[in-house]
This record gives sequence, C-alpha cells and structure tokens, in this order.
Amino acid sequence: MASAPLPLEASPIAFGTDGWRGILGVDITLDRLLPVAAAAARELAHYAPEGLKSREVVIGYDRRFLAPELAEAICSAVRGCGLEPLLSATATPTPASSWAVVQRQALGALVITASHNPPEWLGLKIKGPFGGSVEGDFTRRVETRLEAGGITVPIPGDPQRFDALGTYVAGLQTKVNTAALAAGLERLGLTVIVDPMHGSAAGVLPALLGDGARSSGVIREIRANRDPLFGGNPPEPLAPYLQELITAVTASTAAGRPAMGIVFDGDGDRIAAVDERGRFCSTQLLMPLFIDHLARARQLPGCVIKTVSGSDLMQLVAEGLERRVLEKPVGFKYIAAEMLSGEVLVGGEESGGVGFGMHLPERDAPFAALLLIEALVEGGLPLGERIDALQQRCGGAAAYDRLDLRLPDMAARERLEAKLAAAPPSEVAGSPVLEVITTDGVKLRLGPSHWLMLRFSGTEPLLRLYCEAPSEARVAEVLGWARELAESV
Repeated sequence: MASAPLPLEASPIAFGTDGWRGILGVDITLDRLLPVAAAAARELAHYAPEGLKSREVVIGYDRRFLAPELAEAICSAVRGCGLEPLLSATATPTPASSWAVVQRQALGALVITASHNPPEWLGLKIKGPFGGSVEGDFTRRVETRLEAGGITVPIPGDPQRFDALGTYVAGLQTKVNTAALAAGLERLGLTVIVDPMHGSAAGVLPALLGDGARSSGVIREIRANRDPLFGGNPPEPLAPYLQELITAVTASTAAGRPAMGIVFDGDGDRIAAVDERGRFCSTQLLMPLFIDHLARARQLPGCVIKTVSGSDLMQLVAEGLERRVLEKPVGFKYIAAEMLSGEVLVGGEESGGVGFGMHLPERDAPFAALLLIEALVEGGLPLGERIDALQQRCGGAAAYDRLDLRLPDMAARERLEAKLAAAPPSEVAGSPVLEVITTDGVKLRLGPSHWLMLRFSGTEPLLRLYCEAPSEARVAEVLGWARELAESV
C-alpha cells in the first residue's frame, strides 16, 4: 500500500479509537500537547471513582523521537492542574503504565506513544483508573474542554520518577510461573527469538524469563536497540516487516534447534508470532490457542470475545469447549467494555491486541507472550504443530490475509460505501453469498470458515479487505476479486 503524503497543516485535535495521534512537528507539537495533557488530567481527576483519593497521574512513553522529552514536558501540565505526575524512569510498554495505575491506585495514566504507526507519528493515550483505555465519552469530554479554551499554566519542576518497568515485570511474574516456563522450553529444546521491532517492549520477555534462560540460549532478542526510525518500516507486527525474524527462526530450526518467533509492536500492546517453519501467525491463529489453553488446561471461567474480523477458528474452539462467544465491531474498546462489565476468559482482535479477564482490561503483549509459551510447554509441541492440531480437531480454515487498499479520494470511498449498502454482492469470486453481516463494514459469508469483509477507515479514503478461506490460493483469489470491485467504482 502506498504511503499517504505527509500533511503540511495540522489536523484538528480529535481522539480516535485509542488516543490522539498525528505527525510529529505538524499535529503533535509541544504547544498543542500541553493543553491536551492538561484537559485529560483534569478529566481524570473530575471523574475519579468515589473513594479514590489519589492525586497521582502516571506518565509513560515509548522509544519514538522526542517521546521521553515530551513525556517530561507534560508533567508540568499535570502539575499545573494541581495533580502529581509520576514519570517512568525509562521507556516501557504501554501496558506497564496501565499496570502501574492499578498497582498504585492512581487516577490514570498519560502515555506518549504512537503505537504501531509509522516512525514520523507520535501521540497520547489516556488510561483510566481501572487500568485500560478510557472510552469515547471520556475523550469527547476532553475535546469539549479544549474547545472551551480554558487555560492551565504549566508548573515547571523536576518530576518524581519511578521504576515502571521493574514494577511491571515483577507484577507479571506473580501471575505466571516464569521459572517453570524457562525450564519447559529447555525440556522441549525450543528457542524463543523475540523481535520488539526496536520498540519499548525490548528486554521485557528476557527479563521475565530470567538470566538462566538468556545464558542457556532458550531466549534471545533481535532488533532490541532503540531506533526511532524502526528500520524504515512501521513497528507493526505484520509479515512484510518481519523478514529478519523469519530468517532467524527458520535458520535455528534448520540447524536442529526448533525456534519460535514472538514479535511486539512499537509500544508493546500488540503481539504476533512466527512458527518453527517460518509461518507468520497473527492473532487469528494465536487466539484459538489461548482459548484452548485457558479454558481446557487452566480451566478459567468466562466467555470469549472476538471482533467481526476474527477467524472462525476462534468460535469453533470456544464452542467445542462450551464457551459462549460474543462478536463485536473492530476495536479493542468494545472488548474492554465487556471485560469491565462481565466475566471474560479472553478477548482479541485480528490486528494483534489480546486481553485476558484474569489480568487487565487492556491489550498486553508481553503477558500474552508468557501465556503463549505456557500453552506450548503444557502441550509439549512447537507452535506450528500445536496450531495444526487445533485446526484439525476443530475444522477451522487454514488461511487468512488482509489487504489495505488506498482509494483515490473520499468521494470514491463514499460511492463504494453507498453501493455496498444499497446492493451487497450476491456472489464473490464464483461463490454465492450466504449471509451479509453489517456489524462493522460489510462481511460476506461464503461458507464455513470462508468469508470476505470490507471495512472503511473512519477518517481517510482507506478500505481494509479481510478474507478467510480454506487455502492461501483461495484467499488471494477472493482478495483480488474485492480489489477489482473497489477499483471499478
């Protein structure tokens, strides 16, 4: 997909599905960021739960250009609101800030990050006192405060710093027996190669598994150094950006030491994997494994939440274990809302975000990585064999892909959207459409574990095409058909 040209003028300040993001130096500047941070901090204080007396606001940041400096700068805005900023001593995964909020019973967190976006982006995420992203009503109130034009005078000062990373690692080690995981990997003869994509999750998984795992070669990292350019690609866990990891995994396996790759996005809230054969495994394949492990082996309670773009294999595995499945629109906020209101085993989206009811109402990739390793140790099989066994047991599809298609302009997008709404296709690439689902975009079901979904970006002329089918060839055929449909309008 061709990159969009960089804008010359700043866009209006508006929050998306998880925070405010934009081009550094155009949309994200210190003059714009300080009022946003102040409005968010005031909103956190104003809507604090009854009985929460804390005045602390956790400040986190990733490894992007100027992220540490801007994180320290917004401490002055928080202090100007009469609150106490608590700044992470180092760059950390975003879920570490959420963990700190819950552990310290703080008002919330402000995190300077642009997550998986391209290197020229930066942004701000807001976490509530419950340890997850705030909802749309909250961010709309932040925007209302900004529109009202209130002034908060920043108060300079040396911020109080704390070991957010160490606190987070220690917290995760109370939830999973990491020493047993390291011993289990050694017993299986399996090496874990971690690719944090130069992001803020670097060092976390080796620290969780301990020095013994590192010295024995059970775990090692690539691309762990800070690089604000992320090697020239977005720090998003997608196969085209992971050739170095795929090469390292297949080389290890060929040398007689089966390996698995685990990859985190730029701020450590998304995960993907590479199996011992070099196959890219998105959460379309990892979520069924989490469901099976947590429901069958751990026997934890709760329902399963998937987005409408999630693989049918998730539902097949869950139903085979007599677990209720809820299907939601794309976006982790819908999953988090269910996690806050009911008992959830696991919830996940196809783009790499996974949350667990026994943990935080938040995407947490390092925690997911621990559970992935735990599932392999429990099952006694490498990742690829484990997934293959699940697919054979439940009859799920073997292939999935997503294509992001940039349309000529917003008018073209509106024409295609109107056409799909008025007359959805009755046939796709030679297969009759059995069901039209409009939970989010248009999903056309063609058969068991066989579907095409067309979903538009809310802010730009971008069409996302998703397909699951019995074979890679059929996925390519259906996506090609969908591309032709989009380009014909």
